[in-house]
Amino acid sequence: MLKSGLKASCFLFLIFVFFTCIDPYNPKLSGYESLLVVEGLITDEKAPYEVRLSRSIQHEDSVPKRITDADVFITDETGKTEHLENCGDGSYKTDSAEFTGVIGKTYILHITTIDGAEYKSDPVVMLPVPGIDKIYYEKDEEYADNQSETHEGIRIFVDTGDGSEDSQYIRWEYEETWKFRLPDYKRFNYIGQSLIVPLEEVEEFCWKTLKSSVILNSSILPGQTNYIKKLPICFIGSDKSNRLTIRYSILVKQYSLSKEAFEFWNNLKQVNETGGSIFDTQPYPVISNINNVNNPGEKVLGYFQVSAVKQKRTYITRSELDELDLPWFKYDCKRFVVSPDDYPPAPMRPPMTWDELYDMFMSRKDFTFVEPIYNNTTHQLEKLVFVQNYCSDCKLTGFSEKPGFWIDLN
Repeated sequence: MLKSGLKASCFLFLIFVFFTCIDPYNPKLSGYESLLVVEGLITDEKAPYEVRLSRSIQHEDSVPKRITDADVFITDETGKTEHLENCGDGSYKTDSAEFTGVIGKTYILHITTIDGAEYKSDPVVMLPVPGIDKIYYEKDEEYADNQSETHEGIRIFVDTGDGSEDSQYIRWEYEETWKFRLPDYKRFNYIGQSLIVPLEEVEEFCWKTLKSSVILNSSILPGQTNYIKKLPICFIGSDKSNRLTIRYSILVKQYSLSKEAFEFWNNLKQVNETGGSIFDTQPYPVISNINNVNNPGEKVLGYFQVSAVKQKRTYITRSELDELDLPWFKYDCKRFVVSPDDYPPAPMRPPMTWDELYDMFMSRKDFTFVEPIYNNTTHQLEKLVFVQNYCSDCKLTGFSEKPGFWIDLN
């Protein structure tokens, strides 16, 4: 949940020094302090909740140190305690059969590390969240990274249902899943020139899933309407990926936030939007609601979030977008249709065989044999067809098993 927070933590301790305009500048950060990083969220969904513990890193390309030996538990205002199971690699989880968050209740996260340090979150109330009224899209365009050209595609929006005074602040996450067809999928196995057999099961279609990495939050200001309309969730360039080539699905999750949690996410968003250059605007301080019980001055990164959640899924099929006159994605796949005759033998060497031709391509590790080509009259083998792996293998670009929630059109 707070992966982007690890990146942000690197900027919290930048020290400005004078430098020249000519010489390269590689700052050496002095007095660096490794801080406890807490990633935690409980909701009113019946699912295991996870708290992840690690230490902040000085360099973005470093590997965070996971805290694997802590005691972690959650209490509510009645004194009920839920101990989290240590699942390894810094992950601690609740038992979904024993513990589910309840709207209106107050929760506190407790952490005790192996060295005896005790940490406790502020009490956090689970506030209600309005439902998602609808998810929809419109044709739109967006500047490319170089800001010199625009891409056409669709932008996905969300409308919330009516909220209340207790559901003023909201955060969104989304998960994309889409179905696509491999441009040149494997149909045969090459065993030898005299034995090329068709596959019993052909992987023609694949799926891919990605979770959102951006921070999306908004608020309903007092005196205004108690809902949010046309909140932009994401943009999809129709010719920049294979998302929209067959069928696309997006699952949007809508979380309630307290005012303090809203400020945390808002500040974290602004930290992420500042670049890594020392010329950039100074990062906003990242607020945490977790403190060292015996050392209140210790800085802790992260936030214990308690949220009610509503979710909604929608599908978008390629045929629905045809009337928008969008440019479409095209695969850049090289196809090699070859025979031994394409590789004349060196002097004093016999002609290349089919097996040698096959071994030559497959030894490069980046090609897949997909099919033979036979002469229509003589039925003799004429060519072997090889393509780049990513054009024929689901495992390199997604997965081949249809997700359990997926609905195909008849």
